Amino acid sequence: MIRVVIADDHALVRAGLRQLVAEESSISVVGEAEDGDGLLALLRTESADVAVIDIGMPGPGLLGLLERLRTEHPTVRPLVLSVYPEGQLAVRALAAGAAGYVSKTRSAADLIFAIQKVHSGEIFLSRRLAEQLVDALARGDTAPKELSAREREVLDLLAAGRSNKEIAAQVGVSTKTISTYRRRILDKLHLRSNADLVRYVLERGLPPVGGVPAL
Repeated sequence: MIRVVIADDHALVRAGLRQLVAEESSISVVGEAEDGDGLLALLRTESADVAVIDIGMPGPGLLGLLERLRTEHPTVRPLVLSVYPEGQLAVRALAAGAAGYVSKTRSAADLIFAIQKVHSGEIFLSRRLAEQLVDALARGDTAPKELSAREREVLDLLAAGRSNKEIAAQVGVSTKTISTYRRRILDKLHLRSNADLVRYVLERGLPPVGGVPAL
């Protein structure tokens, strides 16, 4: 069972999210908060796997909240929910520690899939944002010279949210071989996880998108 907490400053939105998520038998909503401080307080007493966080809540600000979650509750996977489309705002959230970014224009099925994916330890990226990451890598903006051509290809696909199995099928090698490439990439870049890889890419090459609010 995936234990989810919902943080949004609108009671009707929280109720709607709870109802949507409750339709999936593998997910249980174990608590709600109306701001960032309330979320942090809730997590001191309630064990959760995923926190669905509205981007515009009152409190410490999204970037500060993500940093505190990473420090104080490292096992909780933050999934940011926003009325704003994917772009630099999503980039900044993911670079700060979010495990995924979902626009409120997406469907209930998309939200449930995003919760399941971040719970599994992966990063949830929309197709648009994943394509931006791939484009940045294709331009050579992010991959260091010490990576081989195949390692750069695997980095590209890992950063785009692909699983080892999906990458193995695409490049025509075994899953074990992809695991070896992944470990080499992590070692060369001095990183520890796929989430670190995504942040590494996000911090090094995506073009800015204007018109986003302060975080």
